[in-house]
Amino acid sequence: MKKTFLTVGLLVAAATSNFAAPHEGHDEAWDISKIDMSKLPPASTRTDVTYEKDVAPLLKASCVRCHGAEKPKARLRLDSKEGILKGGSDGKVVVPGDSKKSLIVAAAARVNDDVAMPPKRKSRGPGGPGGAGGEQTRPNGAPQGGPGGKTFTPPKPLTAEQVGVLRAWIDQGAK
Repeated sequence: MKKTFLTVGLLVAAATSNFAAPHEGHDEAWDISKIDMSKLPPASTRTDVTYEKDVAPLLKASCVRCHGAEKPKARLRLDSKEGILKGGSDGKVVVPGDSKKSLIVAAAARVNDDVAMPPKRKSRGPGGPGGAGGEQTRPNGAPQGGPGGKTFTPPKPLTAEQVGVLRAWIDQGAK
């Protein structure tokens, strides 16, 4: 009986710690108040911006490869309006009506290296990991290339104009 309670207690502790504890490497970065949001591109002046018509195509081209239905990173799905509004393992990324408080905007605008999406690539140079050569690395630090000589091609970041459309959608209520 004691063993059962101990096992259940450990399972509950493990399950709740995933939600209570910050993600590795994100304890400071995801605090929106520590990101200089004055660097954001301005919101688009377009009206009646919708997820389906305006935002989904942008996210599909740059974000859904990593945040789609198959193994969404950080459990964040950007392939549906419901997914983007739900958020992921780091919490909500959209604050309807306030793009300056929406983490997805800071990430898409890449105003902070810790939250930039897609992550800014690192270059391995002399004396750095892997030694000389300036070899490009993946966002996780692994060298480019893979089985069969496939090269990792990161998705293109959103342009300032596209971030402006994302901001307009959020500021207009994320409809």
